[in-house]
Amino acid sequence: MSAEAQPEVIVRPVRDVDAEALGRVHAQCWHETYDHLISKAALEKVSPRRMAELWTHWASQGPEFTMRAALVDGEIVGFVGSGPARDKDAPAFRELYFIYLLDAYHSTGIGQKLFDAAVEKDESLYLWVAEDNPRAHRFYTRNGFTLDGASHTEPFLGETLTEVRFTR
Repeated sequence: MSAEAQPEVIVRPVRDVDAEALGRVHAQCWHETYDHLISKAALEKVSPRRMAELWTHWASQGPEFTMRAALVDGEIVGFVGSGPARDKDAPAFRELYFIYLLDAYHSTGIGQKLFDAAVEKDESLYLWVAEDNPRAHRFYTRNGFTLDGASHTEPFLGETLTEVRFTR
């Protein structure tokens, strides 16, 4: 992207009407993020339609949930979600559930804009991230997170994925 042709980037709350576009982007992000961790056959089961159904539910969550979408020239390219901690032994009251951005927009600052839109500046929170996701690990470390030693292996698309926990 040349300096004179910067696209318009907007980060705004997720709306019900975004579900279909978010489903497409979510499915594509999973393919791009997990292609080295999960089999192609399992990833092919990820349906944009099913992801859109999840987004229809997530978009209607209460005010304690923060769901934001990043748009470039009017098209959704990423999203973020945070809210109340889901774990019984949570190290903080709030959790960053996910942040995904299409590969084409990595290293553009949009991921940081998404993060900043979902998280208070010095807020204590935690997140789970794939153990083998060095790009994400660097991003969270830059944002003040540290590994706390917790990990778990979860079912993911009929296979398993090991995640590690970051806190700040």
